[in-house]
Amino acid sequence: MSLLVPGDTCWRIAPADRVAFLIDTEAYFTALYEAFRKARRSILILGWAFDPRTRLFPDGHDGPNDPDEVGHVLLDLARERPDLDIRLLIWKSALPIAATQEFFPHKARAWFRDSRVRFHLDDKVPLGACHHQKAVVIDDRLAFCGGGDIGVDRWDTPGHLEHDLRRIMPDQDCHDPRHEVMVMADGAAARTFGDHFRERWRCATGETLSPPPEAGGDPWPDHIPPHVTDTRVGVARTAPPWQDQPDVHEIRDLALASIAAARETIYLENQYFTSPLIAEALANRLGEPEGPEVVLISTGRSPSWFDKLTMDNARANTVWRLRAADVFGRFRAFYPVTAAGSKIIVHSKVSVFDDRLARIGSANLNNRSFGFDTEIEVALEAEDESARRVVAAFRDRLVAHFLGYTGDAVSKARAERGGLIPAIDALNREGRLRPIELTRRSAFGVFTAAYHLGDPASPEDAWRPWRRRDCLYRDALPARVQRRSKSITSGR
Repeated sequence: MSLLVPGDTCWRIAPADRVAFLIDTEAYFTALYEAFRKARRSILILGWAFDPRTRLFPDGHDGPNDPDEVGHVLLDLARERPDLDIRLLIWKSALPIAATQEFFPHKARAWFRDSRVRFHLDDKVPLGACHHQKAVVIDDRLAFCGGGDIGVDRWDTPGHLEHDLRRIMPDQDCHDPRHEVMVMADGAAARTFGDHFRERWRCATGETLSPPPEAGGDPWPDHIPPHVTDTRVGVARTAPPWQDQPDVHEIRDLALASIAAARETIYLENQYFTSPLIAEALANRLGEPEGPEVVLISTGRSPSWFDKLTMDNARANTVWRLRAADVFGRFRAFYPVTAAGSKIIVHSKVSVFDDRLARIGSANLNNRSFGFDTEIEVALEAEDESARRVVAAFRDRLVAHFLGYTGDAVSKARAERGGLIPAIDALNREGRLRPIELTRRSAFGVFTAAYHLGDPASPEDAWRPWRRRDCLYRDALPARVQRRSKSITSGR
């Protein structure tokens, strides 16, 4: 029985001739640049954040007008190719958040003023919510989706070096090591993302766009071999009920269905982990004698004070809940560090279930991403043995790059030791993956976590935090999760 059900756990299922996973932003930005250069009809960029000063090929020296800054790349393309339609739809961030980004993307409007690049800031969301989707569509033939923003503090390599001057920012400081993951798909899957962008553009601006005319060509980057060919992918979303727009919670429902159906391994890589609904679904599986392993990799500590106060405190509750439920020793929660011991920021939003399903998108494992913010993701469900090997290899490569090994080394250790957790224990000799610490919290931190301040589940409870705790934990009752688990697994 497929986990991808249009209208339930996904929006659409669409064919893709090629799918490739891009691990870390060096790979993403390199592929993005080549796809930009190959574009013939349209470049559509959907983002939570955007900074035109972002270097696509940083070299350790940052000047005032580097030609590889994405803003200059797009302006040059607009001048060179009058038939190329370039549009950016970026969330109009709240001022406190914009201030942390030097008021980008707001300042980005000045970059594109009086040019052929159409840049629009989108604020059509409930108060306090955000547009968190991250996607790029080229000619309706190629789409990128994942957790990566086009920003000055995003670039890094899978090596996550302790000191890398290529992580330089416009203020001449270097940002911390950072982990991101994107997925790239073509064919009808890319057209699905084009349709999504055009609907978002219509809601934001009132302008109805037509799909780009057929122009031939192939925007797929030449240097990237596909990991899967001739497959189908699901596209799932989150959207809050707002004005005449209905609520959409496909990502939440796919997450629950995936957890319920997993047999051997649940691998989660995410910036945040605060959802009681997900915690209870996982706790239910950990309580089964023959249930799956659960491995979570997240950031050791959030880089911003607001996230430390809200997300980190709430994460402590969910991690504690799962450790308490882990009666059979099948749960691990790690944060990665560099070879020298500095924390790596995990900004990716990835989940892999057995060798069956890989999900890459913008959604965090928090309340906001399931009903308050907008999100989008790609889900690849393996349909044959070859695809299953690809899904397993993708997960093993992710784990391996944190440990300083190859994916083949993790695969071999899994086979020899009987699972992902024993494999990590065997290969983690240098302590590159460390247990997430549950530190002592202040009274206000305990209160913030209990009522999920800053992490509402819907517009309805956004300004009523005193009701949020009861609503969240009522929805996360184990009986509810068990009923859903039985309904899904009965169709295996």
